Amino acid sequence: MLYKFQCKKSADVLMLGDLTQLLFNIIDKPLESKGVFLVEQLSPAIEKLEAAIAADNELRKTDPKELDEEKKASLKALRLGQRAFPFLQLLKTALAHKEMVIWGV
Repeated sequence: MLYKFQCKKSADVLMLGDLTQLLFNIIDKPLESKGVFLVEQLSPAIEKLEAAIAADNELRKTDPKELDEEKKASLKALRLGQRAFPFLQLLKTALAHKEMVIWGV
């Protein structure tokens, strides 16, 4: 499934369902086929995403020999910072302009 995120002051962001679900899990928001981020929800979402990206980056600095199999698999799976960047920028732009973000399928 493809999700489209929109804000009046930013370019649209399109994401596949697997990445969208991962990001919504990080920010503790249920993923529905359409919805909205209100302005007051943007800052906490940004903080949670940035914390997850920082944790992913720190994990990548660790010697792979010191990691368990689950963490090794997550290193191979994705680079959260790269995949989340367009969405994170959209949220930051919306917050800066005090605009809500809407999404739909």
